[in-house]
Amino acid sequence: MEAPGVACGRLLAFLLLLLLLLGRWPGAAAQKLEVLQSQGPESVPAGQTLTLPCTLRGDAVPGGVRWHKGSDRQQPPIYSQKEPFPPRVIRVIPESNTDFTIQITDIRPEDAGTYFCVKYRLRVTGESEEASGAGTEVLVIATPSQPVITAPSGRVAPGSTVAFNCSTGGFYPRDITVTWFKGSSEMKASDTVVLPRGENITYQVWSTVKVQLSREDLMTQLLCRITHKTVVGTLEQSFRLADVLRVPPKVQVETSPPSPVKLNTNVTITCHAQGFYPDETSLNLFDVNNKTEMGKTCPSTQNQDGTFSIKSSLELMATEERNMSAFTCLVEHNSQPPLNGTVTLVIKVQAEESGSPNTLPGSSTNIYIIVAVVCALLVLLVVAVIYFIQVQHKKGKDPTSVRLHESEKASGGMNQDPDPNNVTYADLNFDKSPPKSPPQVADLSQQSEYASIQTGKPAANDDNVTYADLDMVHLSKGPKRPAPRPEQAGSEYASVEVQSK
Repeated sequence: MEAPGVACGRLLAFLLLLLLLLGRWPGAAAQKLEVLQSQGPESVPAGQTLTLPCTLRGDAVPGGVRWHKGSDRQQPPIYSQKEPFPPRVIRVIPESNTDFTIQITDIRPEDAGTYFCVKYRLRVTGESEEASGAGTEVLVIATPSQPVITAPSGRVAPGSTVAFNCSTGGFYPRDITVTWFKGSSEMKASDTVVLPRGENITYQVWSTVKVQLSREDLMTQLLCRITHKTVVGTLEQSFRLADVLRVPPKVQVETSPPSPVKLNTNVTITCHAQGFYPDETSLNLFDVNNKTEMGKTCPSTQNQDGTFSIKSSLELMATEERNMSAFTCLVEHNSQPPLNGTVTLVIKVQAEESGSPNTLPGSSTNIYIIVAVVCALLVLLVVAVIYFIQVQHKKGKDPTSVRLHESEKASGGMNQDPDPNNVTYADLNFDKSPPKSPPQVADLSQQSEYASIQTGKPAANDDNVTYADLDMVHLSKGPKRPAPRPEQAGSEYASVEVQSK
């Protein structure tokens, strides 16, 4: 049997413990409950472990402890003393009634925010908030996401200006640099905006650049470069400018050989669609009068500048029925309105090929050469005649009459006498006396040509040579008669007057 003194001591100790737990110790003031936690900010690299300390101080009250992210207590807690919590959250001292420090493993950018440690009191109607810590701000040192370039969904023609956007997000701290390049040339952005991303203390950036496109940009890339303190080096994203360009084709239709072509020869009609992009083209070549006769289209080929070319050919015989036939080529590119080209087949007719027998051969150039040669020969002939006359005058000969044309020799032999019936006769009189009758020719042949040159009556001034009378009369064969007189009917007359100096 236990001694009365020992039993009394144990009872006293129990009562003291009960009073201590109930905060009813005589003479001791009730201590207000406090929740202690660091205010931060706590910076932690993404992927690391975050430690959030929390300690209770003061009178204990029945009820649990919870950790909340943000000020909204209606959101599910990230840690609850009496409820299940996420597997990434660990209680540092699970059996402690005053230390509620937790750890969050594999911290992520979305974990950034302000965390509150809250003590709840158990009541009949449920739990109510008894005390809360001041909150710990958590900053996640986050690397920007891979940048993304966005562009218009459709294609535009060269010469158009297009806006491109580059965006990245989920990074911290805020400082970030966005740089644009077109090929190797740096471009200035028209606008760059950095904004918070929702309730998380991470950031997002949008940058815009405007580019005027040209045909040469088919082989050019646009580059967006991101520089951030959490990134070793840079983050880059490229975009092919060819993905927004549309270069229409150039359409040409031709014949081989070129028109006009000879009759009954093989002719190839070819349609070329050249220098287009992208490679989305349909090509149809056909005879306008017979659309069932289609050309054969070859696969497209790529050019050195990045564009494409395609052609279609139609082989046929150049018959008379096909003369002036029209051939059309329709090209549809990248769902755009079709382009077209037309060529007319011209065939030479037979008469043009054989040529006229009376027509001199050669082109018009040859005709001009022949005419020039003939004219030159005539000029030389005239010069020779003038020279012959001058030579005769220099020798002092001034005959009254000169035989200009010997009679043709008889066809029987070389030594026959001249034909007396075929004589060309000239009578030149140069004295200044009044004109007189030409001398009579006693033995004038029955058929002769006669010329008489006589000077007219001199004027008062002897320096003027004023008059020349030329009668050319062809005498038909007949009885002998005197020579014709000057100025008879049917004569040709010319008068030249030269002023003396």
